[in-house]
Amino acid sequence: MKLNLEQILPDEDSSFRFLLTPKLNEVFYWHFHPEIELVYVEAERGIRHIGDHISTYEGCDLALIGSYIPHLNFDYGVKATVETVVIQFPETYFEVGLTRIPELQKVVDLMERAKTGIAFTGETKRMAGARLKNLQQMDRFHQFMELMSLFQFLAVSDEFEALNVRPISSQTILKQQERMHRIHQFVEMNFQKPIYTQQIADEVNLTLPAFCRYFKKATKLTYTDFVNQYRVQFAKKLLIQDKNVTETCFECGFESLSYFNRIFKKFTGESPSEFRKRRLH
Repeated sequence: MKLNLEQILPDEDSSFRFLLTPKLNEVFYWHFHPEIELVYVEAERGIRHIGDHISTYEGCDLALIGSYIPHLNFDYGVKATVETVVIQFPETYFEVGLTRIPELQKVVDLMERAKTGIAFTGETKRMAGARLKNLQQMDRFHQFMELMSLFQFLAVSDEFEALNVRPISSQTILKQQERMHRIHQFVEMNFQKPIYTQQIADEVNLTLPAFCRYFKKATKLTYTDFVNQYRVQFAKKLLIQDKNVTETCFECGFESLSYFNRIFKKFTGESPSEFRKRRLH
């Protein structure tokens, strides 16, 4: 799939770009740009795909993405209500005059860590998300001041995960990013069918042993576990929609109810029926 270089201009009378719910959930927008991006999303469930880091989020997510790191729009595939706030600012934002301001040192350090991607968790992402949503009510000056305050808040938080992804710096890395995207898309289109690892190995032009080594190194999961993890996330959505366990099992691509129960519990810590009962009552 094509990796798009996005062209970004700041908003009028502003040093950064501010986007509210771009409504790209029907578009698979795999892209990168020189600008650093802070993105917050509220949705029942979605996909976080940044570089070769792939995971799912539930409820909300907040990430700070460094320059030239490929990423998928966080609302892709979300069918229910979604709210998104995106802040994009030049990569040189904290590399010129602002680096000389001692009060911003922690923020400058945060931007250095963002070069390999950061995802925030817990109360940090919820509080930051609320503040980001309030930016729309402010004028340009107060938006800028609130953004600096928000960066300081994130800089001192210990509720974060370092994603350790790499920006595009060579054709080799670009090829790896595109390969991981093809794998992700293949799983999304075929997870309801039986798993044959040879099929995806052929899809990305690798031998079966080479693919298994590559995928395990990139995701820390076997391909089967990765597909089953995706199926379980889809199953949770169906169970919340009041589908019964048997219907959910086969609609998600599992071929036996006992295997579905075992895999669901492996990834969630509870059985499908326990999950369904807890969420519906």
